[in-house]
Amino acid sequence: MPRNARIDAPGALNHIIVRGIERRKIFEDDTDRINFLDRLGKVLSETGTKCFAWALIPNHFHLLLRTGACPLSTVMRRLLTGHAMNFNRRHRRSGQLFQNRYKSILCQEDTYLLELVRYIHLNPIRARLVTDIKILDKHPFCGHAIIMGKKKKDWQDDAYVLKLFDKKKSTARRRYKIFVQKGIQDGKRPELTGGGLIRSSGGWSMIKSLRRANIHFKSDERVLGDSDFVEKVLKAADESLKRKYRLTSEGYDINTLADRVAEIFSIKPEEIFQPGKQPTKVKARSLLCHWATRELGFTMTELAQKFKMSQPAVSMSAQRGEHIAAEKGFSLTDE
Repeated sequence: MPRNARIDAPGALNHIIVRGIERRKIFEDDTDRINFLDRLGKVLSETGTKCFAWALIPNHFHLLLRTGACPLSTVMRRLLTGHAMNFNRRHRRSGQLFQNRYKSILCQEDTYLLELVRYIHLNPIRARLVTDIKILDKHPFCGHAIIMGKKKKDWQDDAYVLKLFDKKKSTARRRYKIFVQKGIQDGKRPELTGGGLIRSSGGWSMIKSLRRANIHFKSDERVLGDSDFVEKVLKAADESLKRKYRLTSEGYDINTLADRVAEIFSIKPEEIFQPGKQPTKVKARSLLCHWATRELGFTMTELAQKFKMSQPAVSMSAQRGEHIAAEKGFSLTDE
């Protein structure tokens, strides 16, 4: 049976799970872990992706990310390819490092953000890498220590999590730690690794009893949230996919985008592809990068080759373009 395509939406909260092939180790030592975290920080910073929680286990890792202008697929491609190449080189191995596909679950933020932060940050205890919450407070390979103020990672948005507990940091940290500690007894929580509303409602037995009462829910393995949220996400994803297909069938390509952007900024289309930091040219290039990635599905690699720029530069251009489009109300079509 073919697998459903991942749902990749800008501004969405995603729980990412990546496992080693055949459950083998993807981190052999602290050098592997440090190299991975350095790469993660660089990729997140360059793509404008927020990180709220993370944990490294020898044979897998978890991330809780909110995407920006850069598609999640691009973020993960850069992260995984870089780590695999470095790991294979260090350990003189070749071949695939990760299980076929990373797992990404788009999550309902209001309901699940704190639950996911707690679940992800308790992974080292469940994996018996640390024995208790006191040691977890200082564990260098989990985002919990950053929220507790014992370690520092500029790319982790600990402030966003803490403000959900209290405005005062010391009070917020105390309440956060109590919240995390209460989750230790819960053990593994399969509902937080995908399954729409089925698992989060208590499993199939609960769903069947609700159905007998004529209460029906929408669910999808790629989404974690209540019925309305799942339905809304799937509808938006379907509309986005249909729009990409329609634009492509109508002849939209990189040159069509360039014509539209050139019209907006009153410049020639070829000027957009020429190097230079003139304000108008930068804005035009940024808007084109944004529409190319979000409207037509171009990858950062393709655009980097087209513009003769680095992938991080293209990513930052796309972020600027997103703000420009929103601020000025620019639209690719007349819809």
